[in-house]
Amino acid sequence: MSKLYDVIIAEDNPRDREFLSSNLTDYSLILSANSEHALELALQSSTPYVITDLQMPGMNGIELAKHIWGKIPSAKIIFWSHYGDETYIRSLSDIIPEETVYAYILKDNPSEILKSACHAVFEEEQCWIDEKLRPAQSRSHTADSAVNDNEYEVLIDIALGLTDNMIAKRRYLSRRGAQNRLKSLYSKLGVTHEDSDTKNAEALNLRARAISVAMRRGLINNDVLEQEEQKLQKWLATINN
Repeated sequence: MSKLYDVIIAEDNPRDREFLSSNLTDYSLILSANSEHALELALQSSTPYVITDLQMPGMNGIELAKHIWGKIPSAKIIFWSHYGDETYIRSLSDIIPEETVYAYILKDNPSEILKSACHAVFEEEQCWIDEKLRPAQSRSHTADSAVNDNEYEVLIDIALGLTDNMIAKRRYLSRRGAQNRLKSLYSKLGVTHEDSDTKNAEALNLRARAISVAMRRGLINNDVLEQEEQKLQKWLATINN
């Protein structure tokens, strides 16, 4: 029996590559231990089929997909990860082109679920989202709790330790403008003093509380903060020169 499709695997973990090789036997797999090599392979195809991990050294899975979709919007990509953080769902929603389908599946699923996701995307051309991701996906699309781009920027800034004045400078805002964005962020995360009882209101530091809630929601994580720290250092270098 001939293989259905050539599928590029971007996965730096040898054990996970072996799992995919052992279970996706209907496909002709092209294994890559890093995203840079996977990108080169994908751009050689008119419509690449890709399975990628999210967290990899160098270019992560979101960035890999962004580069591929930027050149080939019809590419079909399955994100296969240990992590279902809301920040990844948010990042994906910003880059998925209308011309394609994709899947997001957690690695703790049995092989039958993985095969179902591959069949849906590669053969039926239907999107497939892990049911365990639906609560986070729902929050990211609900008006009362969905953090918009402006609010997300100031969330990143306070997580990196910036003051109101530095947030204003970095985001080209007045100090009042930065504070208004923070107030809106606090409201979305449910950490305003008005939402606390009188006894505990003065005990809460809204900045720290917002970061705590955002971490638990998966809006920010270590991977995101490491990337954002690099961006911050570049920005600080420009204003200090």
